[in-house]
Amino acid sequence: MARWIKAALPVVALVVLGTGCSSQGHDDQRLTERREDYCTQLGGWQKTRNAAAEDTPDPDEYDEVGAAAQDVLLAMRPLRDEPVGQGRTLGEATAAATENSDREAEGLAVRYCGEVGFETLTR
Repeated sequence: MARWIKAALPVVALVVLGTGCSSQGHDDQRLTERREDYCTQLGGWQKTRNAAAEDTPDPDEYDEVGAAAQDVLLAMRPLRDEPVGQGRTLGEATAAATENSDREAEGLAVRYCGEVGFETLTR
């Protein structure tokens, strides 16, 4: 019996160590990074849009707003199927907010950022 325990101990130790390095931890970290990137881009778009709305119309600023919207849409892609409420996904809400100036959809996206811990990145 003692021999069996001695032989099994290294195997058990490897299993325990391997569990700590599971891909789940990497997946959670990647998801957190994607969410942070999305919320950062959303906040950047909001800031750019708001600044453009306060100034007299300048074609260059509208290009900046469009570029910022494109960045938000790209950051949203890996998260597009996450639910944000009212039967909508993050993809639907982001597209409606950035392309159609849908304030309700923008609110859903901002609330999503708050729920995932990045509320300070949005306006």
